[in-house]
Amino acid sequence: MQIPGITAEIQIKRSARRTLAAEIRRDGSVLVRAPQRMQDRQITQFLLEKAALIERHVQNKRRALQEQPALRPFTRAELEALAAQAREEIPQRVSYFAAQIGVTYGSITIRCQKTRWGSCTSAGNLNFNCLLMCVPTEVLDSVIVHELCHRLHPNHSADFYAAVNRVFPDYPRCDRWLKQNGSALLSRAGY
Repeated sequence: MQIPGITAEIQIKRSARRTLAAEIRRDGSVLVRAPQRMQDRQITQFLLEKAALIERHVQNKRRALQEQPALRPFTRAELEALAAQAREEIPQRVSYFAAQIGVTYGSITIRCQKTRWGSCTSAGNLNFNCLLMCVPTEVLDSVIVHELCHRLHPNHSADFYAAVNRVFPDYPRCDRWLKQNGSALLSRAGY
């Protein structure tokens, strides 16, 4: 799909979601996530309205890719070691912050994910990326607090961020660190 004002390749992915969102991928392409029954013209209208913003992010991503040095991909053994380390460390941090927040949770799964640092299912199961073992401890903690606060607010509302900041006031700085440095780290997973 081509949209005037957007120089990147655009892919549409439909699912059972309720909202429409555009994601700039690590390679500079655009992934549009849309509700299953949304009409193509609505998606096109959304992209036309957001074209300048999307293109600005596409160009920023392209610049970042050109500026960052190519890093050696992790070997399978290194990824397995990171996953083992994460299985040891993350549950302890989750337990600590869950008590502070006052929430319960289900199982904790460690994966090497392509785009996410963590997620929380509606059943309270938590998923974390093993690459979090390569970030500063406070950034790891910010991701854990973010996911645990989804047990209180299963969205990204003002109330959600208020809960995150109440427990972890340094969250905005850590989130910026992850946005600035995370793509380079994810690229080392070999995706």
